[in-house]
Amino acid sequence: MIHILVVEDDEKLNRVICTYLNDCGFATKGCLNARDAYDEMYNQLYDLIISDIMMPEIDGFEFAESVRKVNRTIPILFMSAKDDLPSKQRGFRLGIDDYMVKPVELAELELRVRALLRRANIETERKITMGNLTLDADGMSAEVDGEEIGLTAREFNIIYKLLSYPKKTFSRAQLMDEFWDAESDSGLRAVDVYMTKLRNKLSACDGFKIVTVRGIGYKAVLQ
Repeated sequence: MIHILVVEDDEKLNRVICTYLNDCGFATKGCLNARDAYDEMYNQLYDLIISDIMMPEIDGFEFAESVRKVNRTIPILFMSAKDDLPSKQRGFRLGIDDYMVKPVELAELELRVRALLRRANIETERKITMGNLTLDADGMSAEVDGEEIGLTAREFNIIYKLLSYPKKTFSRAQLMDEFWDAESDSGLRAVDVYMTKLRNKLSACDGFKIVTVRGIGYKAVLQ
């Protein structure tokens, strides 16, 4: 299932776009502001972001720039009433992948979404390649130099999360909330145990390292 995040402060338009894309077979979530969008991205891996450039608290350009700092590969599509060349230039310089001028034709939006996903190789496969490590989200498999490494589902999900947001620090509590059942009686130190296991199993990886952020949690740093 392809997950799409729509960041649009017009509640009616947000709902219309989400409904249409859901009917097209995507799993689409709408947010009315950047703050809620950040929370969503920390709790769910998204394959594409559709964003207005005019939103409460932070403009879309700042939002796109912040997304690019933590995820260089996720496609970003801007929607805007602004049709001027400087706005388009600024967006593309920040790393967006497409720009649509409102009012948006929903059928055209679907075509552009599918084109972006094809270009990102997400529609047919959900993979992260980092140095000599390849993670396949559909097969829940990890390979180092072409040889499969045995990871549990929880280990896989944790490292996939970290590598989806390189340099982003995740607290132990965040990881615990996402990857452990609510009924689990494990303490936060269980996260440390899993990080030790991951470091051992992925010791031959040359594209990144798992870094401990003292007093907070963990992040993946590219090498």
